[in-house]
Amino acid sequence: MKQPRKATPKSLENAAIHYLERFSSSRANLKRVLMNRVARSAKAHGTDPNEGLAWIEALMDKLEGLGYLDDKAYAETKAESMNRRGKPSNQVRWALRMKGVDQDTTEAAMTKLSEELEGDADRAAALAYARKKRLGPYRPAEAREAHKTKDIQILARAGFGWDLAREIVEGDGES
Repeated sequence: MKQPRKATPKSLENAAIHYLERFSSSRANLKRVLMNRVARSAKAHGTDPNEGLAWIEALMDKLEGLGYLDDKAYAETKAESMNRRGKPSNQVRWALRMKGVDQDTTEAAMTKLSEELEGDADRAAALAYARKKRLGPYRPAEAREAHKTKDIQILARAGFGWDLAREIVEGDGES
């Protein structure tokens, strides 16, 4: 197995820039990625992981100052993207928490999303999900009634409330 490179401030900066070129990330998520690199390096080369942590903290501040890391923008973009893909609000919140976005930033992003969608992000997500999966009003007219219960169950299992699922399936799909 290939031995990991020794972590240095420059190598961590290069790794962070390369990661951010490929992925959007929160501060906590990037820190976790870099700490894994430092831990592998410390194990292989006998270096001090606390020294690597200090380098990472300084790097995080530098990247935030340069505008490469912005948890608020990350949370807003991720929430909007997940909503468009048909993910309910509770799944969006969970995903942001798993990426290390704090609760206040998450709630601010969800509030902004609701305002942009005129108050009902879950309804917009449910419609997107139904459209993507061809459920309810997006199913061919001759098959709608026969699949009504099944479509409601599919939406409910996807994380949408029963009332909303019923409204989407029994409605016309427009809002």
